[in-house]
Amino acid sequence: MPKADIHPTWYPDAKVICNGQVVMTTGSTQPEINVDVWSGNHPFYTGTQKILDTEGRVDRFMRKYGMGGADSATAAKTPESPQANP
Repeated sequence: MPKADIHPTWYPDAKVICNGQVVMTTGSTQPEINVDVWSGNHPFYTGTQKILDTEGRVDRFMRKYGMGGADSATAAKTPESPQANP
């Protein structure tokens, strides 16, 4: 049997609020939960996500692991130093 008067109050219908609107209800120890982002406005879930390639990082990754196009395949076969040829 749990001890009396040590547990927080449970709110089975706590409101989750985003931008002043109630977006859902859930159980919580707080009557209202204010959030900035939820699945209804997050770019990943809404399909508006964009990949930002800053400083060519994606291209560098593709070249490093051999996932690039024809340019990376020829670059991998070309020796970088004269000692590479036996």
